[in-house]
Amino acid sequence: MNRTFTLMLTASLLLAGCSAAENAAKPKETDEVNKEQIDAEEGAESATESSEAEEAEEATEEQVPESTEVEQSTPKYRMKTDFSIENIENPDEKIVLLTIDDAPDKNALEMAKTLKELGVKAIFFVNGHFLDTPEEGEVLKEIHQMGFMIGNHTYNHKSLKDLSEEQQRKEIVDLNDRVEELIGERPQFFRAPFGMNTDYSKKLAADEKMLVMNWTYGYDWEKDYQSKEALTDIMVNSPYLRNGGNLLMHDRKWTSEALGDIVKGLQDKGYTIVDPSLIETPANSETAAQ
Repeated sequence: MNRTFTLMLTASLLLAGCSAAENAAKPKETDEVNKEQIDAEEGAESATESSEAEEAEEATEEQVPESTEVEQSTPKYRMKTDFSIENIENPDEKIVLLTIDDAPDKNALEMAKTLKELGVKAIFFVNGHFLDTPEEGEVLKEIHQMGFMIGNHTYNHKSLKDLSEEQQRKEIVDLNDRVEELIGERPQFFRAPFGMNTDYSKKLAADEKMLVMNWTYGYDWEKDYQSKEALTDIMVNSPYLRNGGNLLMHDRKWTSEALGDIVKGLQDKGYTIVDPSLIETPANSETAAQ
C-alpha cells in the first residue's frame, strides 16, 4: 500500500510540473502583445521625431549665418542731391533705379509680374484713390508680396502747393496709414505729385521717416512716346541715361507693354537694376543704427 501511495504521489507531482511548464510556454494574450508593440513603436517614433527635429534645427542654424539680419538692414545705395542713385562703396557702378507712379491703377499688377519674371525690382508709388475698394487693396498686397517696395504718392494726387498744411498732412499721412493697414508696413519713399514739394511736405516726410524722391528722366506721359516701340527706344537711348539714373514711369498700358524691353535694353548696356530695399532711407538708417 505504501508503494501504491508513493507511485500515486509521484504521478501527481509530474502532472503538476507538466501543467506549469505548459502554462509558462503559452504566448501572452493578443491584446497584451499589441499594447506592448504599440508602446514600443510610439516610443521609437517619438525618439525618431525628436532626433529629426534636433537635426533640422542644427542644420538651420548652420545654414543661416548670424550676420544675415544685419546685412539685410545695411544700405548699399544712397540718393544724391540730384535724385540719382549711387553705390555707396562703388560710386562708379553702372546702375539705374526703376520707379512706377500712379499705382495700382489698371496695369501695375501686370508690370510687377513682368519685373518679377525678369528678376528685377522697382518702387511702386501709389495713390490712395486707387486703394478705396477691397479688390484694389488685394492688388497692392499681391504686388508687395512679390517683393516690391511701396512708395507714397499722396492720396488724391493734388498739387501740394495748392493745399493747406492740414490738407497736405491728410494727403500724405492718411495714405501711409492706408498702406500700413494693407501690407503691414509704412512707405519709406515719398514722391510729390508733379515733383512739387513744399517745405511742409518735406518736413512731414522726414517725420514719417520717408526719403523724398523725384527722378532724373521719364517720358511716358508725352504723346510722342505713348507706344511700346517709341517708349522703349527713348527710355533705353535717352541722352539723360547715365550712371545712377532714377527712371520715372507710370501705370499706363503702353508702359506696361514696353517694360520688359526697357529692362533688357538697359541690361544690354551694362546697367544693373537697383533693389530699392537697399537704398538708404531715414527708416532703414535708424534701424541699422540700432
